[in-house]
Amino acid sequence: MTKLTNQREIQHMTLLCAAVYFTSYLSRINFGAVILEIVQAEGWSKPEVSLAVTISFVTYGVGQLASGWLGDKVSPRLLIFIGLLMTAAMNLLIPFCPGAGPMSVVWGINGFAQALLWPPLVKTMISVFTNEVYQQASVRVSWGSSFGTIAIYLAAPLCILLSGWRSVFLIAAGACAVMAVVWLVACGRVEKRLGQDRTEPPAARLTEPGLRPSTGTRVTLAGIMVAIICQGALRDGVTTWMPSLIAETYQLGSSVSILTGVILPVFSIVCFQLAHWLNNRLVRSELLLSGEIFLVGAACAVLLRLTASWQAALSVILSAALTGGMHGINLLLICMIPSHFARYGNVSAISGSLNACTYVGSALSTYGTAFLSDRFGWNVILSAWAGTALVGAAVCIAFSKRWERIRLKD
Repeated sequence: MTKLTNQREIQHMTLLCAAVYFTSYLSRINFGAVILEIVQAEGWSKPEVSLAVTISFVTYGVGQLASGWLGDKVSPRLLIFIGLLMTAAMNLLIPFCPGAGPMSVVWGINGFAQALLWPPLVKTMISVFTNEVYQQASVRVSWGSSFGTIAIYLAAPLCILLSGWRSVFLIAAGACAVMAVVWLVACGRVEKRLGQDRTEPPAARLTEPGLRPSTGTRVTLAGIMVAIICQGALRDGVTTWMPSLIAETYQLGSSVSILTGVILPVFSIVCFQLAHWLNNRLVRSELLLSGEIFLVGAACAVLLRLTASWQAALSVILSAALTGGMHGINLLLICMIPSHFARYGNVSAISGSLNACTYVGSALSTYGTAFLSDRFGWNVILSAWAGTALVGAAVCIAFSKRWERIRLKD
């Protein structure tokens, strides 16, 4: 199939995909960003409010499987358009929910809507970019998540100050609606430019007939999924609850604590670039490098446990280093690995399955952190974060040699 070769067109398509990913984060992590304010403003408990985020992680994970399957059979452009419109509608409804129960239902639907975005986005990029360009573009598109997080954590305190937490969702709804139209038009022009036959199943354009992943490949993928669960538990668990950790440990207001979350995505941008550079220049193994990053994350969690209550700035920096490392692992295991399956014609399915595992970990960590921190305090949580990172490191290192043999064979 024809690929984009003009540098300007490649840059425009990369920017378009990054904008979609940016908007998806505006409309997905905004709940986590204001969760502390919702608890304080509405008088609900942390476990009660966090149920909405937990359910959204579950529906997002399940939706990844459905989206991955659909992405190999239905136009990715259409799936992303539908997903953006659905998430716009759910963000619009959240401010009018009368309680935590209805919020959980609406945000659960939002999780499924968000799931319609990532696997088709990966499929689109692999379809229009060469493998080398895809590796570079996936790093830049991943920046969208970091800039989206920065935007939310900067805007949320201001929105809360001026008009309350509900305005955060209304702004996100408007952004998604606009992005849906932009995506539909701009991506349509790219399809027309490449002359893609929309009646031909997308998988058929990438498949080499007769090829199927071996049993060893499937076993290795299972190991990778375990590592991704650990990554998701740490990435989203720390991101969601770090402001609460800071607020409760150092007795800071919710707006100030939310603002400390800005530094997390700044670290993640650095870690995206560092992980990509290390994998291309030095380590050249997605799993081995992920294992090494997990070990660094475990060290950060241990230091966070040992220095808890010393100084707020130190706790924020250690939390940021931990989550930044997990974003680097996300790039390696979820963005890079699916491209090796293009010849099998199931890139979207593989991408959806791997990304679903992230949100198994996210759901367990988000609700588990709320439950355990209320009963046993933050020291238990910090110890659990360190243990999770060690498990992820052990799995990645154990499967790294097998993955290298599979990758070279593929």
